[in-house]
Amino acid sequence: MSERVFLAGATGAIGSALIPLLREAGYEVHGSTRQPERAAVLEAQGVKPVLVDVFDAQALKAALVRIAPHGVIHQLTDLPRGLDPARMAEATARNARVRTEGTRNLVEAARAAGAVRMVAQSIAWAYAPGPKPHAEAQPLDTEAEGARRISVGGVVALEQAVLHAPGITGTVLRYGQLYGPGTGADEPKGASPVHVEAAAWAALLAWRHSAGGVFNVTEDNPEVDSGKARRLLGWTPSMRLGAEARS
Repeated sequence: MSERVFLAGATGAIGSALIPLLREAGYEVHGSTRQPERAAVLEAQGVKPVLVDVFDAQALKAALVRIAPHGVIHQLTDLPRGLDPARMAEATARNARVRTEGTRNLVEAARAAGAVRMVAQSIAWAYAPGPKPHAEAQPLDTEAEGARRISVGGVVALEQAVLHAPGITGTVLRYGQLYGPGTGADEPKGASPVHVEAAAWAALLAWRHSAGGVFNVTEDNPEVDSGKARRLLGWTPSMRLGAEARS
């Protein structure tokens, strides 16, 4: 029987790119969505849709216990397309809640279901001021103010929940600013960009090869060092859909 994966955020930008990689690699993918109309889209991609809200802890736990996945890939966010500045103020608090309460619920549900792996999405622009390029061991900017403080607080909560979940090998991928299909940006943007399909490859490789920990996932730039992902995961920022899945 194929190894089962629960993909939280299956209809998002990275989730959509990750589905074909997981399917081509032979995994049985169960993908979550809150919107019934998206279930048919997931089914057409060969995914078993799971209608559940990450904030409904009991329903989420029941779904994972029923599925009994080997692990969870957490790609949930609640952000406007293209990070529209006009909508970001409101979205910042919502997204922080996904990272705090949502991640806590996912971890608890995964543990109840007997899952042993979790790969989760984080961000590469939450580092505290310090030497560049930033490496994974450097501290996050917990002394930030305003909206950045809210965002960084959510990131810290997510990472701690995933990395310290008893019985689960937790991996955190600190993605750079996404561009490509489904992101609202066709070209690289920000100080440490990464193509959405390369980001999806990082999730697959982390699922297969990571022994846990934190990885920066960005294109080459002076702000953030992604050498660890290259060395330990075999990841490169040029990866795109259609490339051969690695063993």
